[in-house]
Amino acid sequence: MSEKWQIRFTKQAKKDVDQLPPRLKQKLRAILVNTVANDPYAGKKLLGDLAGSYSIRLTHKDRLVYSLDELNRIVYVERARTHYGQ
Repeated sequence: MSEKWQIRFTKQAKKDVDQLPPRLKQKLRAILVNTVANDPYAGKKLLGDLAGSYSIRLTHKDRLVYSLDELNRIVYVERARTHYGQ
């Protein structure tokens, strides 16, 4: 089994997480620990303005948006709340 990826949050992502209800914070943590840290390519690859980033659905409207530093095996959580930066 390969080494897990590190997870880091941007300032905006930290603000997003602070606004999430406790249930969604738990869901976000589970997705990051169980899925993204093991296989960051599991998310949907984004196009357009967010090309190079990946997305995983949290709720009907909220998405986890993240990018990768493949050389250093770091996942940068960019957004954790609104649909693609709205």
